[in-house]
Amino acid sequence: MDDPEERFTNLYDRHYRNVLGYALLRAESALAEDLVSETFLVAWRRLDDLPEPPLPWLLGVTRNLLRNQRVKRFHSDELVVRLAQLSTFVEGDVAERVANRQEALAVLAGLREQDVEAVVLASWYGLTPAEAAEVVGCSARTYNVRLHRARRRLADVLRPHPPLTFQEQA
Repeated sequence: MDDPEERFTNLYDRHYRNVLGYALLRAESALAEDLVSETFLVAWRRLDDLPEPPLPWLLGVTRNLLRNQRVKRFHSDELVVRLAQLSTFVEGDVAERVANRQEALAVLAGLREQDVEAVVLASWYGLTPAEAAEVVGCSARTYNVRLHRARRRLADVLRPHPPLTFQEQA
C-alpha cells in the first residue's frame, strides 16, 4: 500500500475509536475530540515514521497532547473558568447511561491517574507491557510495577468492606 492517503485512511479507520476512547477517559468530550483530531494530524505528518503496531504510538501522542493542554490550562485563569462552565454539559454522553460503565468510572475515579492509566492500557486496550510502556514513556519493567500496584489498589477498592461492629460505630 504505497498511497499515503489510503494508508492514513486505514490507520484512522482501525484506531480512531481506541484513541477517542482513551481521550474520553481523560478529558471531557469536546476536548477529547480535539485531542483525537490533533493526534491524527500528527500521524498524517509523520505517516512514514509510524512504528508497528501504531496504536501505542497514537495513544502516546494523545497523552502528550493532553499533558500539554493541561499545562496551558493551568496558565490561563480564563480557560479554567470556561472549562468549569462547560463541565455541566457532559451529561449527554449516551454511554454514561450504561450501568456497568458508570460503576467502572466511579471505581476508576477513586484511583490515582497513573493507576487508571496503567489498568486501562492493559485491560481495555490489550496492550503488551512494552507497548503500554511506550505510551507512558517508561520502561516495560517500570510499567509492570505500576500495573501491579494499580491492580492491588483496584482490588482494595473493589473488596467489600465488612459492616461496622457496634464498638466501631461508637
